[in-house]
Amino acid sequence: MRRSIARRPWRWALGTVVGVLFVYFAFIGAPFSFPVGAYVSIPDGTTLSGAAQILKDRGIIRSEIVFEVLVKVFGTERHVIAGEYFFPSKAAVLRVALRLGSGDFEITPTRVRVSEGATVQNIGAGLAKAIPGFDLAEFQRDTKGKEGYLFPDTYFFMPGESTQEILGAFSNDFSTHIATIQKQIDAFGKPLSDVITMASLLEREAPDTQDRRIIAGILWKRIKLGMPLQVDATFGYILGSDAFPLSAADLKVQSPYNTYTHTGLPPGPIANPSLDAILAAVTPVSTNYLYYLSDNNGTIHYSATYAQHLAAKAKYLGD
Repeated sequence: MRRSIARRPWRWALGTVVGVLFVYFAFIGAPFSFPVGAYVSIPDGTTLSGAAQILKDRGIIRSEIVFEVLVKVFGTERHVIAGEYFFPSKAAVLRVALRLGSGDFEITPTRVRVSEGATVQNIGAGLAKAIPGFDLAEFQRDTKGKEGYLFPDTYFFMPGESTQEILGAFSNDFSTHIATIQKQIDAFGKPLSDVITMASLLEREAPDTQDRRIIAGILWKRIKLGMPLQVDATFGYILGSDAFPLSAADLKVQSPYNTYTHTGLPPGPIANPSLDAILAAVTPVSTNYLYYLSDNNGTIHYSATYAQHLAAKAKYLGD
């Protein structure tokens, strides 16, 4: 009888430990299938129960009820804060509740550099590579007609940011930079759409500011005279690659961007130009030149007549 009584506290202790472990692994601890390294999005307007369901479905928590109770008891608010949450390691439900109740996203913005002369396609590919959860298909759909207006710059985006938020950042940056040269654009007197299209050509044709301004003078003069622009850079946009030299077949390709078979500006920009190229487009240098070419070292050579241009081609390109 005494033995039985003596053993009873040990049984109680063991039962308590087993019970605690059961509760922990059944309701509190991180699930065995916890998706380490996962991003979980809690949309705006999500209720506490809705957030609990999202977390349960993603394998972040075991029990929706326990999560909801803990948010109400320990959270800074009686609801969860919407946003994109990163889970670099397993976390018990209390830690998850504290994070969502206080908006502890545990995410640092992703730095994305958009280079001068990048196309919308280039930019989309770069964003898809850099930003977790980026919707490339939606970006491609929503950027139709925006070529030339995604300003080249360094951006910081959060994982899971919507396409509209990303495009909003591009739009604001474009407007901010354009405002710095708005007086020059207004004084030049041509529509901004024409200016951006011309700037995109200059961006791809020459890296140097002075060369861009001289080429701008040549191209605006060609448009005034009704001459085709004959800008080789447009073929990179048409063909999807910058394969040079161009063949005779390339120069005859059917496209409104073919500046050999069509006069005037292309129907739109072929890239997203820098502020330098945009400014060059509205501050052209007046010369007697009508032709130019770039040699194998990237040096630009100018000619006033077609005969001089042919001689320059033979001298610098061996044509």
